[in-house]
Amino acid sequence: MTVSRHVDTSRPLVVTLPARPTRGEVALLCAELGAAPPGDVVCEVGALAPADLSAVDALARLKLAANRRGHRIRFHGAGPELQTLLLLTGLDGTLGV
Repeated sequence: MTVSRHVDTSRPLVVTLPARPTRGEVALLCAELGAAPPGDVVCEVGALAPADLSAVDALARLKLAANRRGHRIRFHGAGPELQTLLLLTGLDGTLGV
């Protein structure tokens, strides 16, 4: 998991999730979002594999943490399996993937 910090809030904070983020990594990332000034966040999710409920949980936690801090988060690079899983769980619209 990598986080690129930008002091210039006109540029998005870029976050890249690993293939299998642990709960600890997701919690750390949520804390990072909480510490960052409100702004745009781009979360690269193309590496998430396999698409399973732990991946959905990670995205939902990031979305909640971003919303609490006033960030506008968007997820980029979701593969077809993850998109289908989000559709089946009803979270495709909520997460904007």
